[in-house]
Amino acid sequence: MTAAQPTLKQLEYFVAIASTSSYRRAAEELGVSQPALTTQVAALERALGLSLFERSRAGTLLTPAGRELLEQARQIILAMRELRENADVIAQGHQATYKLGVPPTVGPYLLPNVLPDLHKGHHRLKLYVREAPPRLLQRELVEGAYDLAILPLPLTSDVLAMEPLFTEPLKFVVPADHRLAGKARVTPSQLRGEKVLTLEEQHHFHHQVQEICQRLGATLQRDYEGTSLDTLRQMVVMGLGVAFLPGLYVHSEMHDPEALHVSELKAKPILRQHGLVWRASSPGRNFYRQLAADMRAIIGRRLGDVVTVAGA
Repeated sequence: MTAAQPTLKQLEYFVAIASTSSYRRAAEELGVSQPALTTQVAALERALGLSLFERSRAGTLLTPAGRELLEQARQIILAMRELRENADVIAQGHQATYKLGVPPTVGPYLLPNVLPDLHKGHHRLKLYVREAPPRLLQRELVEGAYDLAILPLPLTSDVLAMEPLFTEPLKFVVPADHRLAGKARVTPSQLRGEKVLTLEEQHHFHHQVQEICQRLGATLQRDYEGTSLDTLRQMVVMGLGVAFLPGLYVHSEMHDPEALHVSELKAKPILRQHGLVWRASSPGRNFYRQLAADMRAIIGRRLGDVVTVAGA
């Protein structure tokens, strides 16, 4: 009698439980009942002749065998997704829905300026947008949870391909009663000893600002960290410190010059680069390069006075 073969659904359930360390959370994410999930994973274990999970007070843990098979299961799921994507490209052109990941310090201030024109040029294109910190986006892009992501560059990866989009300046922001308020440009030496606020550590932006502080001799305020750029701005208004804020955010959200003052760093502008990133093996990679070129053109038209488009 031939042993039952693992199904793609069973592998997806296996990976979901491994990612959440919980049958309950995995069932919620997958939109299935917990008994159905348990039944499918038990069938997978029988087909493999192995126990994949161990339940304990600490949660649901992978067994050594489960750890050994997890990455291979992810690769099988990814290969099947790419097969489906390739079939969509062949059958429908680029009518499929693509999952786009964006950092929360970029997406809300960039995409409203880009997506309307992008839709006009690709009226069958649909983008399902989710926000997450760049490190998580990169990992989940590799694992197949996203088709595309806008990520900070440079980026080193053997499995990802990328096209630069634009370079964004960081602006120096102080409260209206600060000694540097009113100065269009400040020198690096004027920042020595300043108490600089930033976002929480899980944000890539936190580490960018940390490096700036180390380079300029400023002090990073670890006791007061913002959960978003809006809360960071409000803490500056309340006089808890100064901050560096992305140029797109300043352009989009800061319309009250009396509460805060924005200036540039003299002679040493602080910049960060963003690019469109995808898996190098993706069947849609040629289309993604065209998409990046179209995004650069739109950004140049709509935001050319705020950022510098790559190749411009």
